[in-house]
Amino acid sequence: MDIGTISLILMLALIVLLAIGMPLGLASASLAVLVLVMKFEPALLTNPFSFGDGILTGRPGTGPLYILAQKIYGLLTDYVLISVPLFIFMASLLERSGIAKDMYSSLNVWLSRTRGGIAIVTSIMAVIMAAMSGIIGGEVVLLGLIALPQMLRLGYSQNLAIGVICASGSLGTMIPPSIVLIIYGLITETSIKALFTASFIPGFMLASMIITYIIVRTQLHPEDAPLPEEDPNDPPRAEKRLLFMAFMSIVVAGFSTFLFLRATFFELSGSNAASDGDPARLGTAAHMPWLAGITIVALLLIYFVFGKERAKIGWDMGKGLVAPMVVIGVVMGSIYGGITGITEAAGMGAAAVLIIAILRGEGSFALVWESLMRTLRSTGTIIWVTIGAASLAGAYTIAGGPQYVADLIVGKDLPTMGVILTMMLILLFMGAFMDWVGIVLLIIPVFLPIVLRLPIEEIGFIGQLEPQHVAIWFGVVFCMNMQVSFLSPPFGPAAFYLKSVAPPHISLTDIFRGFLPFIGIQILALSVLLIWPNIISLLL
Repeated sequence: MDIGTISLILMLALIVLLAIGMPLGLASASLAVLVLVMKFEPALLTNPFSFGDGILTGRPGTGPLYILAQKIYGLLTDYVLISVPLFIFMASLLERSGIAKDMYSSLNVWLSRTRGGIAIVTSIMAVIMAAMSGIIGGEVVLLGLIALPQMLRLGYSQNLAIGVICASGSLGTMIPPSIVLIIYGLITETSIKALFTASFIPGFMLASMIITYIIVRTQLHPEDAPLPEEDPNDPPRAEKRLLFMAFMSIVVAGFSTFLFLRATFFELSGSNAASDGDPARLGTAAHMPWLAGITIVALLLIYFVFGKERAKIGWDMGKGLVAPMVVIGVVMGSIYGGITGITEAAGMGAAAVLIIAILRGEGSFALVWESLMRTLRSTGTIIWVTIGAASLAGAYTIAGGPQYVADLIVGKDLPTMGVILTMMLILLFMGAFMDWVGIVLLIIPVFLPIVLRLPIEEIGFIGQLEPQHVAIWFGVVFCMNMQVSFLSPPFGPAAFYLKSVAPPHISLTDIFRGFLPFIGIQILALSVLLIWPNIISLLL
């Protein structure tokens, strides 16, 4: 059977199976077998008793089925895949401990008298949580439990509250350590560390756009975010700034002292000398005077400018931010400091959250058990979808599907950006109906080879990508597409996550209505990536 007919049957069958409610993993695996049969042994469809007479079934342990089994085995035994359950476990511990709630309270202290302050706090909290775990569903649920009741109680616009929680809660897709980027890197054999580095600026750009929108909207429509009643115990605005600066001086002093001690250890232990000319970042003797100077300046500010009393009050107001900073430092610092890889960093992050929970008196067998069960359920779903979708993608590749699709798209004589925009529309459409795991495993192996064949000088309108950055750029663009998919009706998962914890009077229709302005913001951020592609290269 020709690949064009197989592609049409495959597309229609996938839509039908998903429409009747078959799980994506099972549907994909079933269709993978169908694709191989149609391509290599179609006689099985008309005469099942001919099993064993064709290319597919004639010689066990060889042929297309063997190639497919090897592909799936290689994917599932990749060491980096272990980071997925570790990050999910870390997110589950954060969700069930009081770390996130204390972080919200501390952020709220600093911005309580700002118009739209609680919405801004919610977005900042989402960014911090994204940088800690990279899990989307847990963020939306946690923000829905903590921030939504607070905003509704204070009279915030329901649409604004819903949109802020879901749009900000899905930032874990873009901001490292993103599980979407990890899976993309595994499938495309792209450096996950490079993907993390490239997504920093686009991720924080999107977060900044959301916060800017909140500020502008609440200034133009003050009724959407009424100011809370003034607390007589709340310090004046100028004093609050000084308290915040005192708190940050303590944080800077502690962080620079840690780096100084780290550099001292590396020098005394000879670690830098044994690193073959690639010493630890901020960990050499040349860095030590600078780190000591920063510590001394911060201490002078604490004792002689802000005062010990103000520093103590500032610390009490902001200490809820310290634990998240430690977790982010452990995860991202170990990756970019050259200490560990992605998988080890995930394990260290999970251990750090567990230790912090124990030190806070929140560690218990129930906490660990519930987090492990949540990790098992979430990881099981991802793994089964991975097996099914990887099977289908592999079978379609063996059958010659990617080459057929490439010839079909490129053969339309579309300009380069026309080809890319067509892909964006397909990804946005698929994102409205399918989970991101299925999309990255089914669509990316087809689309990425096409992108790599396009004239690099015609990608974007401002600046030019380096050839080695094309796969990285497309990965970041894909993640931005998935940002939109989390909010896209009819199956935007963020809506269902929020609905599970929202008050009964908030319907799914209300939730999707609140999304609309934020979908526009996400599409604007996606447009920036398409117009100025080498924005991803600024930190590479």
